[in-house]
Amino acid sequence: MPATARFLVVLDADSTLIRNEVIELLADEAGRGAEVAAATEAAMRGEIDFAASLRSRVRELAGVPVEAFARAIARIEPTPGVRELIDAVHARGGVVGVVSGGFHEVLDTVAPDLGVDVWRANRLVAAEGALTGEVDGDIVDATAKADTLRRWAEQHGVSLAATLAIGDGANDLEMMAVAGLGLAFNAKPAVRQRADLVIGPVDLAQVIPLLPR
Repeated sequence: MPATARFLVVLDADSTLIRNEVIELLADEAGRGAEVAAATEAAMRGEIDFAASLRSRVRELAGVPVEAFARAIARIEPTPGVRELIDAVHARGGVVGVVSGGFHEVLDTVAPDLGVDVWRANRLVAAEGALTGEVDGDIVDATAKADTLRRWAEQHGVSLAATLAIGDGANDLEMMAVAGLGLAFNAKPAVRQRADLVIGPVDLAQVIPLLPR
């Protein structure tokens, strides 16, 4: 990965980089998929505080064996066009980052497989081979996402004007506002209303014409 780059593209993970919500895949293992899905939807619409909601949803994962991560990864569906977008970013001298309210335990496999350069997510606490229902450390929330975009831009010598942020949920709005271009993708109504541009088709290759040449 180059120390400097021409531009930076930062994506959300769940329902953006990939088509799934990973916490829902893990909750299926505990038989709590429907309840967690409803809470996730409310959080993405911005109806409830993201950090509090995530902690509540993670509590539902208590007792899920760590082997569930492999089963979740096997069910992951990359979003159409994601590999084409990442290849195009690299071909034009850019860097791709992913910052997620999801989990490193899954993203650490998925991100490098898709060619992502740098990524950040939450970590789950496990003990004796099972999840405890707790998040390790601070939550990656909306503010953390925006701060991460700023830090990556600085690390790679990229001005904020040369950054793109792509997301679907309310917790992506801060990083979309910080970025030179904020794109709503597969997004909730509140996100579409506040984005610089809305990508209609669920195809990340639609972003390629917006990249610096």
